[in-house]
Amino acid sequence: MVPVIALVGRPNVGKSTLFNRLTRSRDAIVGDIPGLTRDRQYGEAKWQDRSYILIDTGGITGDEEGIDAKMAEQSLLAIEEADVVLFLVDARDGMCPADQMIGEHLRKRNKTTLVVVNKVDHLDENIALAEFSPLALGNSVGIAAANGRGITQMMELGLGHFPKDDVEDEVDLDNLVEGQDLKRVPGPDAKDGIKIAIIGRPNVGKSTLVNRMLGEQRVVVYDQPGTTRDSIYIPFERDDEKYTLIDTAGVRRRGKISEEVEKFSVVKTLQAIKDANVVIFVMDAREGVVDHDLNLLGFALESGRAIVIALNKWDGMQPSEREYAKKELERRLYFVDFADIHFISALHGTGVGHLYKSVQNAFTSAITRWPTNRLTQILEDAVREHQPPMVAGHRIKLRYAHLGGANPPLIVIHGNKIESVPKSYVRYLENTYRRVLKLVGTPIRIEFKGGSNPFEGNKNKLSERQVNKKRRLMANKKERDHRKKNK
Repeated sequence: MVPVIALVGRPNVGKSTLFNRLTRSRDAIVGDIPGLTRDRQYGEAKWQDRSYILIDTGGITGDEEGIDAKMAEQSLLAIEEADVVLFLVDARDGMCPADQMIGEHLRKRNKTTLVVVNKVDHLDENIALAEFSPLALGNSVGIAAANGRGITQMMELGLGHFPKDDVEDEVDLDNLVEGQDLKRVPGPDAKDGIKIAIIGRPNVGKSTLVNRMLGEQRVVVYDQPGTTRDSIYIPFERDDEKYTLIDTAGVRRRGKISEEVEKFSVVKTLQAIKDANVVIFVMDAREGVVDHDLNLLGFALESGRAIVIALNKWDGMQPSEREYAKKELERRLYFVDFADIHFISALHGTGVGHLYKSVQNAFTSAITRWPTNRLTQILEDAVREHQPPMVAGHRIKLRYAHLGGANPPLIVIHGNKIESVPKSYVRYLENTYRRVLKLVGTPIRIEFKGGSNPFEGNKNKLSERQVNKKRRLMANKKERDHRKKNK
């Protein structure tokens, strides 16, 4: 069993900084503003051949109201999940009433707790530790999360009593027996499964949809735009299939982004899109399709991600409103007509279960590979059905096609005069491949390669020795020609 370690404490004591250091990542947003972390952020880490799961939590003060109360609930849930609790306190601020409140809660839960006194750099460590001794939680250690001081001692106290990882036999990929089940051979993303990023504008119901798909209150949901700040990665299983849900922050128009924190959140969202296999694009059915939806959807397409569209808040709408919303979707989302559209209610769960089938189909379409002869045959049939246009009295010739990559599928077509292929004919080829190969939810990229000489115009640069040799040969030739002339 992999041990779970939770980081808890007041706001701005350095939990996210320590989380990033232990996981060797930048998954948690770090800043001088209290309350940046709102959801439970999970990360995998390893120390001295011991794997463990680390949970970053929001700050607890004891007098939370509104959205802060929701954050505190997430932190208390993390304490229940954890095997070891690292209780972070700030050496510079000293012990506060909030620290005493958290310490009392931990004593009642009877959790294995280590008091971690952070920010002891430039301070007397013994005095700093003595100030927090009234917490009466056993072991304590002084660290500086920003520069790594005391981390080894902290991990020894917190994780040293856990056993080391069992060494598993590695699969020899070079000597696989024919007919062996390749599904069970671990790949680069085998442990994560299908990565699904939930994206959209603020307050369209992304976090509500994540909680509904998971069946628990995993992320903070509040009636306030911008509740989610981090990109939260949540692995889970459904029907023996592995998934990783990524709850992202809502993205507004650039001109409306003023807070520095929100800028970091947007960057995290864009990174999550590139990291995902499939993107579920959530829109508000009552607001319809706005211009910024199209911009965000365009970014997902440029990143090559498979797409599933979810129109949320469908419940309670009048039939006329629903009809108008469908017409607007058809009119404005014509460029993603290959994506499945679902009309859902994340709050009540209507239609949410059907998203998984579309995700599976889109993922399968994005990673499937086809042989060269199959792609070439489709190309020949497409050209026979509709010839490419003439260029300067000569027909564009498309000879054969092969697969250049997957996720998204990249089809490389070889031929002559390929630089003159119009965009309309490229779209015709894309639609043909999508129809014949029955691709759903994934964009297709087509790349052309011509038969021109790649070395045309290149000149060899001769060395000094080669220049001298050439000069001698030319002199000898002139001498021979002179002798022949005088005979």
